[in-house]
Amino acid sequence: KTEVLSDDLLQIEKRIDTIRVVSHNTHKRLLTCLQVPQGTEVEKRHKKIPLMGLSQCMQEGFTSMGDDSLIGKLLEICSEAESKLAWELAQHEVQIEKDVLDPFSSLVEVDIPNIQKQRKQLARLVLDWDSAKIRHYQMQKTSFSGANIQAVAAKVDSLREEMEEAGNKVEQCKDQLASDMYNFTSKEGDYANYYVTKRGQRSRPLAQRWRSIYNGAGAKLHCPWRPV
Repeated sequence: KTEVLSDDLLQIEKRIDTIRVVSHNTHKRLLTCLQVPQGTEVEKRHKKIPLMGLSQCMQEGFTSMGDDSLIGKLLEICSEAESKLAWELAQHEVQIEKDVLDPFSSLVEVDIPNIQKQRKQLARLVLDWDSAKIRHYQMQKTSFSGANIQAVAAKVDSLREEMEEAGNKVEQCKDQLASDMYNFTSKEGDYANYYVTKRGQRSRPLAQRWRSIYNGAGAKLHCPWRPV
């Protein structure tokens, strides 16, 4: 089998395959970090966040005890705080899906598979080209007499045209594949940005809002501890 890719492209191919495996595993693990299945709308997600279950439990406790009880008042304030935390987390997960999971999904399920599909197509075209070259070579070696010289010569010309056409298809496919592979590697920094920068940008504000909610609840309870 003829290898038409350069050493540089073969190295890029190996790197892309490594990126595929790593991205697939990362995407899979990120999905397990979600507290609610991917694709759930923020309102429905809010209700399904485990913190919301805790909030509802505390609200029921407050309803049972009333606001004339210190514990009842504590449960009411904490229930409100947990509900707010659940809402912030629901919004955070939706944004993480948009900024991180969706691009990773596109990378794993669209970008890399398209390159792999082209690579398989190139392999098929190379096999066709090799077969055409063999047929042409064998026909050239055919011994012929004066009676069939014209027929054999015509067949040789026909096989040469098939060989050249097959070779042109290989070159076209190879050029397109090389272009897509180089384009992919040029965007590797963008793919890394989805996880490192985008995820970090979304996580920091969430932590800040959570601290604000906790501090607000502590202030309502007149807690003696220092706000976080």
